[in-house]
Amino acid sequence: MSGKKDLSKDVLSAVNKKTGKPVTENAVKKLASGVTEETMQSEEELRKLIMSVSSMAKVPVTEKTINDIVGAVKKSGMNINNLEMLMKLMLKK
Repeated sequence: MSGKKDLSKDVLSAVNKKTGKPVTENAVKKLASGVTEETMQSEEELRKLIMSVSSMAKVPVTEKTINDIVGAVKKSGMNINNLEMLMKLMLKK
């Protein structure tokens, strides 16, 4: 289990470093607790999630970036059990 905890801290650290703005672990947990399988399958819900992450990190996201992320999720058939891939995609933008 410690590997999973370390991944969470690594992702949080990467977000903070990338954005230059502090994002708390509690804020990420609160946001993640609302993510369901439906979120990953519904374009509308996925767009809401992307905007929530953008707002939480105080980093604007373009419509093109949103479209790229939604397209990648749909193309890959990504599910809620594979959020690491989504985080990596978002951190590259």
